[in-house]
Amino acid sequence: MKRSGLLVGLALGTATLLAATACAPRDGGTAGGGSAPVDQAQLVAALPAGTQPVERVTWSVVEGEPATLDPGASANLIIPNLCDNLLSLQPDFTIEPGVAERAEFVDPVTFVIDLRDDVRFWDGSPVTADDVVYSLQRGQNPQSQWYGAFALVQSIEQTGERQVTVRFNAPDLDFRNAIAGQGGAVMSRAFGDEVGPALGSSDAGLMCTGPFVLEPGGWTPGRAIEVVANDDYWGDAPLVQELEFVFVTDSSTLATALTQGEIDGAYNVSPSSRSAFEGEGAGSLVLGPSTASYSFGPATAEGPAANATFRAALSATIDREQYIDTVLGGLGEVQKTMVPPFSFSSLEAADIYRAGYDALETPGRDLERARELLEESGEPLDRPLVIAIPAGAKEFQQTATILQSSAQEIGVDIEIEELQPADFGAMFYDPAGREGIDFVSTQGYLEVPGVTGYPSLFMLPAETGGVFNWSGYDDERVTAHMQAARTAPDVETAAEEFVAAQEIFTPDQLQVTLAGAYQTTYLNDELSGAVTSIAIYSSPWALHLGGK
Repeated sequence: MKRSGLLVGLALGTATLLAATACAPRDGGTAGGGSAPVDQAQLVAALPAGTQPVERVTWSVVEGEPATLDPGASANLIIPNLCDNLLSLQPDFTIEPGVAERAEFVDPVTFVIDLRDDVRFWDGSPVTADDVVYSLQRGQNPQSQWYGAFALVQSIEQTGERQVTVRFNAPDLDFRNAIAGQGGAVMSRAFGDEVGPALGSSDAGLMCTGPFVLEPGGWTPGRAIEVVANDDYWGDAPLVQELEFVFVTDSSTLATALTQGEIDGAYNVSPSSRSAFEGEGAGSLVLGPSTASYSFGPATAEGPAANATFRAALSATIDREQYIDTVLGGLGEVQKTMVPPFSFSSLEAADIYRAGYDALETPGRDLERARELLEESGEPLDRPLVIAIPAGAKEFQQTATILQSSAQEIGVDIEIEELQPADFGAMFYDPAGREGIDFVSTQGYLEVPGVTGYPSLFMLPAETGGVFNWSGYDDERVTAHMQAARTAPDVETAAEEFVAAQEIFTPDQLQVTLAGAYQTTYLNDELSGAVTSIAIYSSPWALHLGGK
């Protein structure tokens, strides 16, 4: 990290939001780790904005080098600093205007987007309504990462010089949240048409409006991605002039590099390195609110894994508090269901969602009940069950080992199958990759406020968005309540419908939730201004980064 000697004013900025999931294996880990309790009131969503310019910051992306920077095809921590979204997600999961100065439903099925008139792409060309039509229409491609957000969209068209209108087949209360995430990323049509399928690659690059610019040659495959400040940014320009992304995926190596000041910061640092991060070093560990959770779920529609009662039996064998202490180093909390409270904390009907969540049973270890459920399930124990995890990922190894040990106490044998990261990732989209697999261990999160997006993936029929509904779950009551929640005429009705669905699907444990995890950030003590909540996946988190 190098600083210039200049002083500048405090930068102001925004972030963005969307709803999606990801399964992100992490690697390695140092020995030790702490387990001191964490006061949730001390969780920090963002650090005070930096006040001094910095010449260069080096940041490690622990998930590794991305395959693409195309926001329609990937959700990684680099893109939000390059491509602005139509609406802006704040660190506390609230939403503010972004490239769009206004984006609202004007009737139940008509959504109007009015654009700012001062936003330009990196090449100086203005953002037009046609660019926004192009960008949103990319989300209608079933191959898009954000296709689910556009499932109810009927048409997208320019209706004014700086206005775009989206019409729906049915009301969709989730859409506004979605365009505050990368599903609302604004791209240049001219650039996209010119480079075609190479968009977002190291050769072709991007053309966006964000606070940092990817210049030609900025991405050196296998080594680093370097971006520079957009001095003509429509908001206040960044304080950091050069931001270098490196890809240190081994947690032990990363912990050493961060604490010795060789790397200035990283998100999603391993909880197993907690003791190293909390010791003497160049920076500090910051904990933030998150929607991330660890879980395991069925990978097949056949056998015990597809049986909800059997899953409940396995769930009752697990000591969550011990899991949090062992796997997360104490940096998490017991979570009652797959949708965590931070996902609805900023919603207008948060009180209804909160009451519904509080009414759920807190999962806990009860071996007697586990044995009863096992017998009730009627499933034979004539073969070991297989759980898949990504190879080399310590948290997932520990998760599987804990499940294996706990299940053995009621006579269930679990075998652990480690898959190489590429095979593990492919398994989510290729049924052949799941052959012989009963359960998959995952970490999921929601990138934007909202409650329906994540559970819909696991419990709705495939044709209505259940892309990970591998167990063939089909409860007409859940489907009806979930659809009613998304298409409700008002936010209160939506909340009540979701809570009704949640009461039914939570005991069925389409994902056996083990713990909610806090957002972890390690940052050099000479820096400030980073977003430190789960909003990093949708926000330009380096916009306010700077020297203290």
